[in-house]
Amino acid sequence: MSTIIYTRTDEAPLLATYSLKPIIEAFAGAAGIEVETRDISLAGRILAQFADRLPAEQQVGDALAELGEMATTPEANIIKLPNISASVPQLKAAIAELQGQGYDLPDYPESPGTDDERDVRARYDKVKGSAVNPVLREGNSDRRAPEAVKTYARAYPHSMGEWSSDSRTRVATMDAGDFRHNESSVVVDAEDTLSIRHVAADGTTTVLKESVPVLAGEVVDATFMSATALEDFLAQTVTAAASDDVLWSLHLKATMMKVSDPIVFGHAVRVFFADVFEKYGDDLAAAGLSPNDGLGGILSGLDALGDEAAEVKAAIEARLVELPRLSMVNSRKGITNLHVPSDVIIDASMPAMIRNGGQLWGPSDETADTLAVIPDSSYAGVYQAVIDDCKAHGAYDPTTMGTVPNVGLMAKKAEEYGSHDKTFEIAGDGAVEVVDGSGEVLLRHEVAAGDIWRACQTKDEPIRDWVHLAVTRARATGDPAVFWLDEERAHDRNLIDKVKAYLEEEDTDGLDLRILSPVDATTLSVQRIREGKNTISVTGNVLRDYNTDLFPILEVGTSAKMLSVVPLMNGGGLFETGAGGSAPKHVQQLQEENYLRWDSLGEFLALAESLRHLADRDGNDKARVLGDALDVATGRVLTEGRSPARKLGEIDNRGSHFYLALYWAQALAEQTEDAELAQRFGPVAQQLGDQETEIADELVAVQGSPVDLGGYYQPDDAKAFAAMRPSETFNAVIDALRD
Repeated sequence: MSTIIYTRTDEAPLLATYSLKPIIEAFAGAAGIEVETRDISLAGRILAQFADRLPAEQQVGDALAELGEMATTPEANIIKLPNISASVPQLKAAIAELQGQGYDLPDYPESPGTDDERDVRARYDKVKGSAVNPVLREGNSDRRAPEAVKTYARAYPHSMGEWSSDSRTRVATMDAGDFRHNESSVVVDAEDTLSIRHVAADGTTTVLKESVPVLAGEVVDATFMSATALEDFLAQTVTAAASDDVLWSLHLKATMMKVSDPIVFGHAVRVFFADVFEKYGDDLAAAGLSPNDGLGGILSGLDALGDEAAEVKAAIEARLVELPRLSMVNSRKGITNLHVPSDVIIDASMPAMIRNGGQLWGPSDETADTLAVIPDSSYAGVYQAVIDDCKAHGAYDPTTMGTVPNVGLMAKKAEEYGSHDKTFEIAGDGAVEVVDGSGEVLLRHEVAAGDIWRACQTKDEPIRDWVHLAVTRARATGDPAVFWLDEERAHDRNLIDKVKAYLEEEDTDGLDLRILSPVDATTLSVQRIREGKNTISVTGNVLRDYNTDLFPILEVGTSAKMLSVVPLMNGGGLFETGAGGSAPKHVQQLQEENYLRWDSLGEFLALAESLRHLADRDGNDKARVLGDALDVATGRVLTEGRSPARKLGEIDNRGSHFYLALYWAQALAEQTEDAELAQRFGPVAQQLGDQETEIADELVAVQGSPVDLGGYYQPDDAKAFAAMRPSETFNAVIDALRD
């Protein structure tokens, strides 16, 4: 029997799974396909780390480790939904919820002082940030907008804000002292084991990481961000935003870059509230209130200051009414850009600003031009290039614009997203060195206390596979493929050499393959999309993340509508289902109104590709028929307006799933390639069609009242199923098909 692994994740995608997965099981079973679940949610990952401390009935296995092993096998067929990449505040909230549900978990130790606390911290750190994707991504990324999605966007364009040529919106980024300018890189000649050490000014040596295995041909980079240069830069941007009378907005990736970016975020909080920290900083630190956790964490913990709490709160509130104004996450609730490090994620926030005419929401609940602060300059120029283009030519037109699909280098923890375990906040002045097995220093940086130093690795085999995938996509589409590589970056210079060498091994006759800096590649790509032309962006890991939000949000309104295929290097398939950045708001709406806006289109697209992969691998012709019919159904969901709407009384996620099932059954009943499937689904299509009005009414009737899910990070399954499968009529048809 063929098997699909469907991941249990978090927030809105998890809630949608309670409704959608029974439908998938019912239809897939007709082709002899079993759909299994693996829990890689934040709650599940926390519990797995502490299984040895929990009673047997509460223990859960390490599903992420299991899937990581599976991803290296030809048998892998994994559908991966968006999961929480936990910031420290999210991690603490999940721990507290699980403790409240009866799990005897230790608190998260901010400053571990004992061996037990260090052990606890190490376990939680394995869960923090981008803990899932690097484990599963044993292949490179092929992400693009399906033709049905582009066709729909052209026919029914999403709204785009107007751009003015005199817009004051711009990007501010560092011109020295950041990760880009301090980067050094080396290609390792032979398999080795490296170590990382800090040599203090007095000669004292501290090993920061003892064992870093590397393979022949591997690219190893090291760099650092100067804390002094960072704070000087941030102070300059605060002054500039006040002078220009624009919003001040910080854009980082504190979820994926889970060590470095929360520290950068903390510096921003300290600088923006410099007067508060100058006067009360020691008291806040003594109370365990860290700027790295955000303004929200400080405000919620002020009671620990006793009588001084009101004074500190008043000082913070006074700063918030001064220039510059902070951009807001939720202006009506007073949640600022600096409240929570995971609230403003650059790859989602910057495209949203560009789509909105270069404006973000300010404290007065109105949009305004913005100084977008992106400290590290590695990729900041990409966004500035798009802003410059919009100032010159106006907003993009979704009815005519081309597309920018992506081939992304990410296999085996490639590049910056693999740097978590090799990122350190430097304790004292001195130097950080990367040393090979013979004791030779390969990379060295002079550093000061407070600097953020990191190293990352990119293995040779994924680079070769990435080049091959780019050539494959260029051949399949006939579109130009552009490698976004910057000759001024040490890492990129090494990649350019490898790209040129591996292109020599490929059949590139007749293909348009180019190597351009990210800024030049952006300029070319936006010029071509205005002409209705397509350009494949071939990028590293972080730019993969950025581009697969930037262009889809402009082209089709959301990155959740993208097809994301990861051909695993050992022959399996990983099928990702879109972005989850707006998932928290959706969960809150369901809890308050029993209405889920989450669009499962990404799940529909990924499932179709997963079925076709099974057909190719196992010779399961029924799986192919199922996948092709699913694409037909997905197209009808789009064109017939059956995607989730935005307000009560209209179709939501559950209604969208019903219509997918109806259209899928109809497509299977009407197809002529497999008579058995047609015969099996003919009655299902008839029954669902006959009961359409009744089912639609049942799904709408439950809207409007609060819903108790029994938990945010770990819902009660019975309560969640009841909320997400409220139509007894529909359930009866699906459950009968599953039996």
